[in-house]
Amino acid sequence: MPSTTASSSSPNTDLQQRSRRHVWHPCTQSIRLEAVPPLPIARGEGVWLFDHEDRRYLDATSSWWVNLFGHAHPALNAALKDQLDKLSHVMLAGCTHAPAVELAERLSALTGHALGHCFYASDGASAVEVALKMSFHAWRNAGRGGKQRFVALKQGYHGETLGALHVTDVPVFRDAYAPLLANAHLVASPDARNAKPGEDAAAVARRTAAELEALLAEQHDTIAAVIVEPLVQCATGMAMHDPEYVRLVRALCDRYQVHLIADEIAVGCGRTGSFFACEQAGIWPDFLCLSKGISGGYLPLALVMTRDAIYEGFVDDDVARSFLHSHSYTGNALACRAAVATLDLFKSEDALQRNRSRAARLLQRLHDGLEGQPVDHLRQRGMITALDVREPGARFAERFHMAARAQGLLMRPIGNTVYLMPPYAINDGEVDQLVDSTLATLKAVMATSSKEGARNVALA
Repeated sequence: MPSTTASSSSPNTDLQQRSRRHVWHPCTQSIRLEAVPPLPIARGEGVWLFDHEDRRYLDATSSWWVNLFGHAHPALNAALKDQLDKLSHVMLAGCTHAPAVELAERLSALTGHALGHCFYASDGASAVEVALKMSFHAWRNAGRGGKQRFVALKQGYHGETLGALHVTDVPVFRDAYAPLLANAHLVASPDARNAKPGEDAAAVARRTAAELEALLAEQHDTIAAVIVEPLVQCATGMAMHDPEYVRLVRALCDRYQVHLIADEIAVGCGRTGSFFACEQAGIWPDFLCLSKGISGGYLPLALVMTRDAIYEGFVDDDVARSFLHSHSYTGNALACRAAVATLDLFKSEDALQRNRSRAARLLQRLHDGLEGQPVDHLRQRGMITALDVREPGARFAERFHMAARAQGLLMRPIGNTVYLMPPYAINDGEVDQLVDSTLATLKAVMATSSKEGARNVALA
């Protein structure tokens, strides 16, 4: 079993100390860096990450949901090495290159050419901002400039730049910056955990879609778009909903002439069991945002796919009607080549079919092992599996993260939600190891919580 203890002169400790002095870590309380030092990673191979003393950790969350086919995949490495010898980057304003063109063509083909044009961005939040701007601008070009507001779901997360925070409803990210943000309409989440007695997930979807319909019926003339994370609202704790909700939202957007933006940044690229999550609802949105896994977890890349009719609304001699949004690294050749190679792996490794058997094994073994444990709502959609811990105690996510390290896992719960989102490269033996180590971590953490609770009662 790996240990997190290291000598004061070890390469791990040295890197941790230097990191604390100079690196501002994301999504991290800096004051906790002493108690929870950053894990120094030297290399990766398959589903494993190795520190500088060659201890290994199973990457149970795919390095923040980006890694698809494992670390240091030979085919991805070879594609990038080949591209390095040809072209690393050139601006996409006034130029083009084969990786950007091929990636756009292949993604469009995966939608049956329902979404014909692809705009490149740099990260998930910027893709969301592109989609929001495109929607507003498209309506303005169509003579409907009053459609300026957006509808988002409660518990939704779409990024942390100001525009993306405008449609994000996770208080820990949003509240500090609320004075800087415009107000979006928020409607009920179709989270299946909110089912009332006698309701199933589809009934929750219909009930919450009715709330959206009431809003659109009254205010559609001022609403540009509805933005949703199809099937799974990840950052709020892997809140899962029935595809019926996405179908109903598509129909409502059509009826009331409102755009539908599908934020598939976390749930696309096969995470939910189909390449695009929207496929399971049998619909296509007006804008579809991708990032994270699209480059296989190798390089930052994001994109927005949209319908040809929307693109054509920007084709005009008047510069004010053009979409002039840009990033310096838009359509970076290396990142696009990594994405093309990633699409190749879906086919050559029959990834979606293989993932189904891996996911089924993971869920069954986890279900069997959780019997008698204080957990609720064991759930799964594709390669995303989650459960909620009852009475987790103070700093549960932090305590679980550190206990998982001791078990050879890299995991970061969201609040009281423990989730597993491993790379697609995981094999049956590694699935078993992931489940066994997760269960051991949970039991250790809950035992500590029980002892701490008993101590507090005794002191009282």
